[in-house]
Amino acid sequence: MTAEARTAVVTGASSGIGAATARALAAAGYHVVLTARRKERIEALAAELPDAEAYPLDVTDRAAVDAFASWLDRFPSLDVLVNNAGGAYGAEPVASGDPADWRAMYEVNVLGVLHMTQALLPALTASGDGTVVVLSSTAGLGTYEGGGGYVAAKHGAHVIAETLRLELCGEPVRVIEVAPGMVRTDEFATTRFRGDTAKAAKVYEGVDQPLTAEDVADTVAWAITRPAHVNIDLLVVRPRAQASNSKVHRTT
Repeated sequence: MTAEARTAVVTGASSGIGAATARALAAAGYHVVLTARRKERIEALAAELPDAEAYPLDVTDRAAVDAFASWLDRFPSLDVLVNNAGGAYGAEPVASGDPADWRAMYEVNVLGVLHMTQALLPALTASGDGTVVVLSSTAGLGTYEGGGGYVAAKHGAHVIAETLRLELCGEPVRVIEVAPGMVRTDEFATTRFRGDTAKAAKVYEGVDQPLTAEDVADTVAWAITRPAHVNIDLLVVRPRAQASNSKVHRTT
């Protein structure tokens, strides 16, 4: 499938999986629109890519998302939306978790996906061959101790993808969900543990080759570039050392 003149929007593109996905789609020939809150980062990345541009955006701000959707009208078509923006805050048990953390995770992981999908779906449908990607997590498919708020949010993202696919049956739009397991990126665990790099490092301690952002981006790009009639409903990708959310082989 050629990606000539096709446009893809990637949210949360300032780092990690989002940045890697933007690179992968640019390499596949897409015109990539990078969105994230950190303007300087996405502008720097856009300057590196062969055909990309940056648009600072907070996906939890519906008015800003609607303005972005109007801005996208400049392109002949909108073909791909990669809902990657997300994050985890805190690892306390349900009994002592901070409701503010739970709210923040719901806002970005669930409502952010909802805002972007609702705002861009008309254009994706009008393209005649649109694709919505939801980057969920294995946390959206199973629970683990200390993950209640994040697990709840990612279950919400999973349900959006599953329900949307049912509702769009018969329309020219695919809905793809990619659910990564343990991925080592520069920021995810550090953000979750509020900047405590020692705690963040322990997540991956003794694990032989956790997934990288590039591993996940390669998976996302592969799913997007299947022929138009092929829909990858749900793809779970974990490192070999991880059998489930709670079973990980560690060498130390």
